[in-house]
Amino acid sequence: MVSSASARKIKFKSQYLECFCLIGLVITACYLTIYNRQGSTLIKTITFEENQTPRKNSTPSCNLFSGKWVYDDKSHPQYNDTQCSFMSDEYACEKYGRKDLKYQKWRWQPRDCDLPRFNGTAFLEKIRGKKLVFVGDSLNRSQWVSLLCLIESSIASSSKSIIRNGNFFYFRAMEYNATIGFYWSPFLVESNNDDPILHRERDRTVRIHSIEKHARQWNDADILIFDSFVWWTDPTMTLLWGSFGSSDAIYKRVKMRHRRYEMALNTWSDWLEININRTRTKLFFMSLSPYHYWGENYSVEQHCYNETEPILKKEYWGADADRGMMHVAESTIRKLESRGLKVQYLNITQLSDYRKDGHPSIYRKHDQPITEEQLKDPKSYSDCLHWCLPGVPDIWNQIIYLYILNS
Repeated sequence: MVSSASARKIKFKSQYLECFCLIGLVITACYLTIYNRQGSTLIKTITFEENQTPRKNSTPSCNLFSGKWVYDDKSHPQYNDTQCSFMSDEYACEKYGRKDLKYQKWRWQPRDCDLPRFNGTAFLEKIRGKKLVFVGDSLNRSQWVSLLCLIESSIASSSKSIIRNGNFFYFRAMEYNATIGFYWSPFLVESNNDDPILHRERDRTVRIHSIEKHARQWNDADILIFDSFVWWTDPTMTLLWGSFGSSDAIYKRVKMRHRRYEMALNTWSDWLEININRTRTKLFFMSLSPYHYWGENYSVEQHCYNETEPILKKEYWGADADRGMMHVAESTIRKLESRGLKVQYLNITQLSDYRKDGHPSIYRKHDQPITEEQLKDPKSYSDCLHWCLPGVPDIWNQIIYLYILNS
């Protein structure tokens, strides 16, 4: 028979256990809520050094990707698209007639810190004697152009030419012995769209296990910034085992968008693991850049044409920002990290998703003349994928700038 004192002890332990379990459930619920809101398992914080302190009363580390856009016509834009020597017509919205210029004047404000203004001289000093290369598609190219415009005021006026070597375009900051380049490789692996100028093949064919032809062009870089997403979004695609034109090559038309993306990233990650100099080379991977044709679901149109303001709804997530594709990239990067190779994943998706106003829309150079029929419906030829410059890619570079300065 149990004594009354023992019974009280058992009751107390039972209540303590119930309380402990309840606390555990609350913590788990909070974690899942944060996970769902961020849409990513690889949100990283950055720790500030003495000369780059967080905002007063904030913690010494900061999630740079969680915050809001603040209109700031005092410090933005950081350059003029009509005056930047490196500007490309695909992103020069003001040059091609856009009159509302508010899109140039929004500053990204992280929740717990201030994002330092880009300093071209400090950046060039940090990459002195080094080679930085963007590898990917036209979104990565716009980020490269943005970076060149950001540093232009810090370089000599006599050395502003771009050199092309096949798929590799680069600029040499001679006084810093630094190279800043872009390598066209939209799938990272080899494909029939690898020509940096002529890449309009309708039937996209990818050599899913072949990357060496591209990788040997940038394996000597000190800083590599990768992106690859939008080219994988076709409903179907042809995968190739073997060589283009080979009689024994195997072609297979497949759907499975996430699976083929995973296969390519596995090829990419395997190459990195074997070939990258881990003590010298810093690696970055940009999360997907969202486009704006639809709203939070496909029943709501959220087209970029005639948009002049960002989306202000907190934690907004558009239908075209494919979480499944992001999870594939994040999983690949986690596996690399578990094998001892660090890739800094920059989750710029949600902060960019607010900026439905930041796309070129109709204000860009078009590859083909616009027809009378298209002119009746401007949405039919609007570009809601790329970004005007100055604009959103400048913020991506500000974030990379801070990571490099703190490295």
